[in-house]
Amino acid sequence: MTALITRAELKAAIEAGTVTVVDALGGEYHAQQHLPGAIALVRDDVDGRAPVLLPDRDAAIVTYCSNPACPNSGQVADRLTALGYTNVRKYREGIEDWVAAGLPVESA
Repeated sequence: MTALITRAELKAAIEAGTVTVVDALGGEYHAQQHLPGAIALVRDDVDGRAPVLLPDRDAAIVTYCSNPACPNSGQVADRLTALGYTNVRKYREGIEDWVAAGLPVESA
């Protein structure tokens, strides 16, 4: 099971520039709004795109999707771990929690 990260921990890591944030919703959802600096990467694209988007397999990576009921972030995190990424965590509460807390988002 993927380790979790809290909103406060993730906010601090984004502000410090010490994490790569992965939006597991992708597509139109990512275009509409995403966490600051997040890259879009959906489960079906992990094998082909992760080596290019995430070349450092030891870098801190956090996946997220919409909310705790959304399975996407866990699926992407699990696949990254299976591919040898060593520092993957999941923001279980997702973008709905981030927005509800009044934190900034970006759009395409």
